[in-house]
Amino acid sequence: MANVTVIGAQWGDEGKGKIVDWLASRADAVVRFQGGHNAGHTLVVGEQVYKLSLLPSGIVTGTLSIIGNGVVLDPWHLKSEVEKLRGQGVEINSENFAIADNCPLILPVHRELDGLREAAAGAGKIGTTGRGIGPAYEDKVGRRAIRVCDLAHLDAMEPQLDRLCAHHDALRAGFGQPPIDREALLNELREIAPFVLQFAQPVWRRLNKVKKAGARILFEGAQGVLLDVDHGTYPFVTSSNTVSGTAASGSGLGPSATGFVLGIVKAYTTRVGSGPFPTELEDETGQKLGERGHEFGTVTGRKRRCGWFDAVLTRQSCAISGVTGIALTKLDVLDGFERVRICTGYRLRGKVLDYYPSHAADQEAVEPIYEEMDGWMGTTAGARSWADLPAQAIKYIQRVQELIETPVALVSTSPEREDTILVRDPFAD
Repeated sequence: MANVTVIGAQWGDEGKGKIVDWLASRADAVVRFQGGHNAGHTLVVGEQVYKLSLLPSGIVTGTLSIIGNGVVLDPWHLKSEVEKLRGQGVEINSENFAIADNCPLILPVHRELDGLREAAAGAGKIGTTGRGIGPAYEDKVGRRAIRVCDLAHLDAMEPQLDRLCAHHDALRAGFGQPPIDREALLNELREIAPFVLQFAQPVWRRLNKVKKAGARILFEGAQGVLLDVDHGTYPFVTSSNTVSGTAASGSGLGPSATGFVLGIVKAYTTRVGSGPFPTELEDETGQKLGERGHEFGTVTGRKRRCGWFDAVLTRQSCAISGVTGIALTKLDVLDGFERVRICTGYRLRGKVLDYYPSHAADQEAVEPIYEEMDGWMGTTAGARSWADLPAQAIKYIQRVQELIETPVALVSTSPEREDTILVRDPFAD
């Protein structure tokens, strides 16, 4: 059976939640492989609305849901999110939910450091969610992280706490903060440990069994390729690799397991937080896109910046992440525009570029080259077949896939799961 890896092909917020939910109903396991609770998914199932930021989307349908080792886990947020979903009638237990026992933990000290750095950064603010994601990843690669498996050995934590405090106490002193209260931290960990450990296991073993049984695995990415720590708009990026290849390292399965790579692409472009954005519209059109698209962050509630579709960035994301096909979302937001524009290239100091440069100054300096098309006055909202779409909307979709050099696998026309036009079934390969 084919596996599917879902990633965002822009700056995140492309509507992955609905697509993952739609695919999860046909998967045997759903795996989060990177990021933390800075990721936000809103799922609409009938009359019920679920807001997830850490748990895999499959959990609401009872599909086996796994948090892989590539995720940084805030155990207190996990407990809060599980309790909230249980309150909405979702069953979560060790049969349908598992956490990699080698997952690094996000600690209170990470959240504090995140906030202190952003407050001190002035014009250099990254625009983080302030949830400690970056500092937790730093401790992971700095080999001083406390991991899920350590929660079962808290009485032997002194050497690890020595490493952790040697690093953080110096940073905290620089910000005028007191050293880490080691005993308070241990007490917090002792209190939360039983809740986390009931789900902890070597998930690579469980996934290997699932894989050998021929089951379908859905890998659920967070954020988007343009926020990848290597390939994104550095330094205005997240602290993990968001590309599809991370599904292998972040889950414990080999690279052949990723299967069909489905890139989620919004029919226009949005971005939350700081950083370059070539097609951003700071006018009535940008405001109209934001209002019609309800463009507010699921996690932060921050207003998203809006602009025309950038084919250069999306083509680059699809190439870097090996996207097999895209899911085009929120097409209905463009309904009623007399003219629509697509960025097909950039001008940079007299040169024309067909790619997005790596240097931050160049990224800020590029000017978009636009191609203009007629819009459509009919509605695409709720369409479930090509016959339901205005002819000009179909032309727009065709032009998008030509420019990004990647075929459209499906089109999403509303937040409802069934309002989807299927061109190619990712699970059928």
